[in-house]
Amino acid sequence: MSQIRVGTASWTDRTLIASGWYPPEASTPEKRLRYYARHFPLVEVDATYYALPAEQTATTWASRTPDDFVFNVKAFSLFTKHPTRVAALPTDLRASVQKTGKDRVYLKDVDPEVTDQAWERFLSALEPLRQAGKLGAILLQYPQWFPVSRANKEYILSCAQRAAPRRVCVEFRNHTWMTEDNQAETLAFLAGNKLPYVCVDMPQGYPSSIPPVLAATTDLAVVRLHGHSGKWDSKDIYERFAYLYSDDELKEWASKIRALAGDAEVTHVLLNNCCGDHAQVNARQLADLLGT
Repeated sequence: MSQIRVGTASWTDRTLIASGWYPPEASTPEKRLRYYARHFPLVEVDATYYALPAEQTATTWASRTPDDFVFNVKAFSLFTKHPTRVAALPTDLRASVQKTGKDRVYLKDVDPEVTDQAWERFLSALEPLRQAGKLGAILLQYPQWFPVSRANKEYILSCAQRAAPRRVCVEFRNHTWMTEDNQAETLAFLAGNKLPYVCVDMPQGYPSSIPPVLAATTDLAVVRLHGHSGKWDSKDIYERFAYLYSDDELKEWASKIRALAGDAEVTHVLLNNCCGDHAQVNARQLADLLGT
């Protein structure tokens, strides 16, 4: 069985801080990260989706966590064809983008030179984590409007090549990748290119819904548990991800994760039901069930 690491998709969320999960003495960003890292061996950084990180920030993350702690990092929104705030780009990269007259732009709106620079700065900023051996995988979460196609497969490969030798993992939000007809081909494509598939648990019945298929396509398996909020289509992330897994649900997932771990060397499990302390509570419960 592989090494199983369980963590959450945030340690800085304002609702988590307000929930009381952190003790009063964990009153600064540094103290909160150190406290979190005493309880979990893995965390996912989602702030990097909204803005390019700074190298100094990654340096402090590395220095404030144990030697065996791991950060998975979500790719900047521009790279995965999500709408990106122009204001989120570094000042010197905004000029050509501002010509569009838009507050938010897509990859197709941006000059390739700007995209190249954004990638270079993103990867450079993560270098302190990589040098410290603490960079797990870069999460490439593709949007609902990114269906299965040859062109999109080629784009996934181009992102992985840009990130190399850093590892990426791939999460889909368009159901066509994992329909009964396409599922085997999608997993074979990922396995053939040594790309970890991100297994998900999420509400079903939406265009973005991916079934809870557990599959290891490389020696790294990744699971993200998003919960089952009845407001999955809400634009409010706290409504969308507000869900507390029951004991029975977690026991069922622990059994599935053990089976998945048999096909991988390392398994990362991230609780992304980040509303208040839900993710931290469920992550601790699941870790206990898995004996990690």
